[in-house]
Amino acid sequence: MSTENMEKTEYGADQIQILEGLEAVRKRPGMYIGSTSARGLHHLVYEIVDNSVDEALAGYCKNIDVTINPDNSITVIDDGRGIPVGINHKSGLPAVEVVFTVLHAGGKFGGGGYKVSGGLHGVGASVVNALSNWLEVRVYHDGKVYFQRYERGKTMNKLEVIDTCPIEKTGTEVRFLPDDTMFEETVYDYDVLKTRLRETAFLTKGLRIVLRDLRTDPVVEKAFHYEGGIKEFVSYLNKSKTALYPDIIYCEGERDGVLVEVAMQHNDSYQENTYGFVNNITTPEGGTHIVGFRNALTKTFNEYARANKLLKDSEPNLTGEDIREGMTAIVSIKIEEPQFEGQTKTKLGNSYMKSLVDNVVGNGLGFYLEEHPQTARLIIDKCITASRAREAARRARDLTRKKTGLENISLPGKLADCNSNEPEKCEIFLVEGDSAGGSAKMGRNPEFQAILPLRGKILNVEKTRLDKMLANNEIRSMITAFGTGIDTEFDESKLRYHKIVCMTDADVDGAHIRILLLTFFYRHMRPLIEHGHIYAAQPPLYRITRGKNIWYAYDDEQLGRILNEIGRDPKPLINRYKGLGEMNPEQLWETTMNPDNRVIVQITIEDAEKADEAFTILMGDQVEPRRRFIETNAQYAKLDV
Repeated sequence: MSTENMEKTEYGADQIQILEGLEAVRKRPGMYIGSTSARGLHHLVYEIVDNSVDEALAGYCKNIDVTINPDNSITVIDDGRGIPVGINHKSGLPAVEVVFTVLHAGGKFGGGGYKVSGGLHGVGASVVNALSNWLEVRVYHDGKVYFQRYERGKTMNKLEVIDTCPIEKTGTEVRFLPDDTMFEETVYDYDVLKTRLRETAFLTKGLRIVLRDLRTDPVVEKAFHYEGGIKEFVSYLNKSKTALYPDIIYCEGERDGVLVEVAMQHNDSYQENTYGFVNNITTPEGGTHIVGFRNALTKTFNEYARANKLLKDSEPNLTGEDIREGMTAIVSIKIEEPQFEGQTKTKLGNSYMKSLVDNVVGNGLGFYLEEHPQTARLIIDKCITASRAREAARRARDLTRKKTGLENISLPGKLADCNSNEPEKCEIFLVEGDSAGGSAKMGRNPEFQAILPLRGKILNVEKTRLDKMLANNEIRSMITAFGTGIDTEFDESKLRYHKIVCMTDADVDGAHIRILLLTFFYRHMRPLIEHGHIYAAQPPLYRITRGKNIWYAYDDEQLGRILNEIGRDPKPLINRYKGLGEMNPEQLWETTMNPDNRVIVQITIEDAEKADEAFTILMGDQVEPRRRFIETNAQYAKLDV
C-alpha cells in the first residue's frame, strides 16, 4: 500500500469525533425525528404539543393553543404549571434552559415530575430547538414572565424576567421557526396538524386544543374538545359507516396504577379498524395491550354465546377475526413506565399489559353483554355470518396461495414473469387491458420486469366479503403472482416483486381502476403500502415531434414549457395519448417503464384513520357521504374529459 493511501485511511484516536451539545441532532436529524421531509417538519410541532399534553395528563393543563404564524413559525401556548425556572443544581443552569439545550433531560425519568408521559427519552424540546432557526420560550410563573431565546440550539441570553402577569396565570409559550437548511420544506400543512391535534384531543378527555392558521384571510381556526373522550373518537371514525347498534361499548379500569380505556362499535363493513395508544402515542404495530384486548374479545364473546345457546354445541368457537369483522375500536392505556420497541414507539413491549388489559376488557365487556342482550345477539349473529363466509373464503384462498413445487400449481397464465429470482430487483406492472399488456410485454426488460394484464375494472373490495372477493379471477391472479397471501396469512418475506406498479391510462377510467387497486392493497395487503412497495406509473399525455427530435409531456403545464423552449414556429406535431394501448412497445418502454427515464410515484400512508375514512366514503355503500365529498372537493379536481 502506498504512503498516500495509508494517509487517507489512517484510523487513530483523533479520528474519533465527539459531537457536543445538540450537534448530534443537527448532524443526524433523521435519528431523532424520523426524516427531514414534511413528516419530520410536522413532528417538531408534535414534540412541543406532547409536552403540553403531558401536563394535561398530570392534571395541570386544560387548554393548548397552537398557531401557524404568517412566517411559518409555530406558537404553542398551554396553561400548565410552566417549565421550572429555578436553577438545576447538577448543571448550574435554569431548568428551562436545560430542557431546551441538553439531550436526555426532562422530568420524565422518575424524578417525580410526571406519573404518566409520552416522552420518555428527554429529546423532544431540545431536538426542536436544535433544528430551529430560532426558538423563544416564555414561562408564566409567580406573577412573572420569564424569557429566553435560542438560535440553532445555542443560548442567546440568560433567562430573564421581561414582564409581569396575574399571579394565577401559569403556563409555557414556545415559538420556533424551523431551520430551512435542515428541512426539505418549511411550509406547514394545516390539515396534517388538524388531524393529529383532533386525535390528541379525543385521547385526552376534557382537554381543549385550538389550532389557528394566520396565513389565510380570513384566519382559519378550529377547536377540539371532547368530554366523551375515546367514545367520541369511535363515533367520529364510524361517521361514514352504518353502525350495527347505537351504543359505543366502553370499558374502563385501573390496575396497579395503569389506566385502561377501550371503546368499540361494530358497523356494516367487513374490515377491522383497531387503533392502539399508549400515553396518547399511537402504536401502529400493536403490542401487548392489543394482544390482551383481542384475547378478551374472543374469550368473552364465545363464553356469552355458549352460555346463552347462541352457538350450537356442534358449531366451533368464533374466531377473533369473526368477532372483529366490521369493528372500530380504540384501545388507550396510561402507564407510568411504558417499554416501547425502539425510539419510534410503534409497539408496546410491557409483558404484564397483556393480562391486565385482558382482565379489564373481559370484565367490562361481559357486564355490558349481560346488560344488553339485544345488542349482544346482533353482534354474535354478525360473527356467525362472518364465520361461515370465512370458511368459504378459506376454500377459495387455497386456490390463491403460492404453491410449493410438490403441489405443481403454476402462476397465473396471463402473467409474463421476469427471469430474475431476486425479489429486491424485480418489479411487476399491473396493466389495464390486454392491448396495453401486449405492448408492455414486448417493451419491457424481461430480466427484471413482469407484466400482469388486468381485464376491466377489478372488484370493489370495500363492498365485498372475503369469500366473494377471492372468487374474482383478477384478485386471485394478483394474490398468486405476489406470493404473500392476504390478511392474517400475509407474509411479506414471500413477496416476489419489491416494486408493484399500477400502470393505468391517464383518464377518468384509469384513475378509477387505480383507486380500486389501492383499495384492495389497503384493505388486504396494507404492509405493501406501509413499506413502500406500491407505485403508480405516470405515462405521458403528449408526444411532441419536430423533425427527428421527440419530447414527452406529462401534463399541460409541462407541454407549455416545452413549446416555449423549442419555439412554436414551425409548429411541432403534437400527439395526445388517450391510453397506453396507443403507444408502441418502444414508446412505452422509453416513457413509462425505463427506470432511467420514467416517472413513478410511491404510494404512502400518512395517516391510517384519514386513509380509512377516504376509502370508506369513496368506495363504500353510503351514497350521501360520497356526494358531500364530491361536492366539497370537485373544485380541486383536474379531469381530462
